[in-house]
Amino acid sequence: MKFKSINTALCLVAALFLLSLFSAGAQSAYGQPKVKTGIEVLRDEGFSILKGKRVGLLTNPSGVDSQLKSTIDILNEAPQVNLVALYGPEHGVRGDKWAGEPASDETDSETGLPVYSLYGAHRKPAAYMLKDVDVIVYDIQDVGSRSYTFISTLGLVMEACAELGKEVVVLDRPNPLGGEKIEGAYVEDGYLSFVSQYKIPYVYGLTVGELAMLINGEGLNRGQKGNQEPAKCRLTVVPMEGWSRDMTYRDTGLPWVPSSPNIPSPEAAIAYSCAGLCGELYNFVNIGIGYTLPFQVFAEQWIDPYDLKKELDDMHIPGVAFKTVFFKPFSGRLAGKLIKGVQFYFTDYSAAPLTEIQFRIMEAIAKLYPDKKAFQICSGVGLFDKVSGTNYVRNRFGATYSYEDIREFWEKDNDSFREISRNYYLY
Repeated sequence: MKFKSINTALCLVAALFLLSLFSAGAQSAYGQPKVKTGIEVLRDEGFSILKGKRVGLLTNPSGVDSQLKSTIDILNEAPQVNLVALYGPEHGVRGDKWAGEPASDETDSETGLPVYSLYGAHRKPAAYMLKDVDVIVYDIQDVGSRSYTFISTLGLVMEACAELGKEVVVLDRPNPLGGEKIEGAYVEDGYLSFVSQYKIPYVYGLTVGELAMLINGEGLNRGQKGNQEPAKCRLTVVPMEGWSRDMTYRDTGLPWVPSSPNIPSPEAAIAYSCAGLCGELYNFVNIGIGYTLPFQVFAEQWIDPYDLKKELDDMHIPGVAFKTVFFKPFSGRLAGKLIKGVQFYFTDYSAAPLTEIQFRIMEAIAKLYPDKKAFQICSGVGLFDKVSGTNYVRNRFGATYSYEDIREFWEKDNDSFREISRNYYLY
């Protein structure tokens, strides 16, 4: 009885401690933020660039300041700002739409403002959506990977604003991968799509503000067919203060708000680039979607996790380590079933190749389980090609399941893009 009372008291103390962390706000949980995001810089400058203009805001729940106040509320409450419309990307302005779920125009229940959906009948704003605004402000947390649709929406908004003489203001935010990783070949002609909107590497090493400047400066907004004149808009980027290229998101001290349902943490944002291509191969392996580790594991019922770990360890991937993992997904095709595999960790993030990890997984599985090769048992290769930006990766890699056979192709554009992108560095 005494033992039970002690345990109860300890649990109560622990609960109160955790409650104190959350009630004290983001700074107590994450430390004093080292970085001031674009929305905070804009506010500190008195919203001067928005004065006298009718403002539209493209955002989602990740658009917050360091105290978790929504950019919607910040602009709507500012007497210097005339906020007249909201624009919703995939998942919606309030984050109430599931992945891939289309949305229609509506009225925001909190502000009474019209909300124009850019993930439904229109992905590029129609003229009627922009007729009552002078400037569109963009404030969404990115994940640093080309296939994430928010940057595609940004580009289409820039394109529409260029055509209609509207301004675009991007409130800059950290790239959660940092600003030094560049991986993956450019998108090839014929493969430009909403998940590969620009001819840039898969991991591009720029903040969203820097990317917007590059899109504008290099004339990358040529539409999905790539055969029209570049559409360059009047663009202003409000830079952050305190961010440097060697920072991952944890280094910033900022609170993380899930940028979409399957990116609940900064670690998941990094892992997205390590497993997202595999995730397009339905029926191949579970990558943690439907469990607590999205994009951070590779597992299936038929995998021997110890054999898979040994095979991957023997590859000596720089800066990456693997451990065995066993779990039952809560949802999806394997819900409630015990699956086994590996979880990956970074022992030296600066040295680790991100996108290579998933190819090494496919290589190891092909060697251990010849009847389970990725492109033989999966469906969804068309989407894999779109996200890869080419069919060469699938065709060449699928012939041998050796990453070394595609390494030269996958890395061929990295150096040239690094040189080009330096022209748009803000930090």
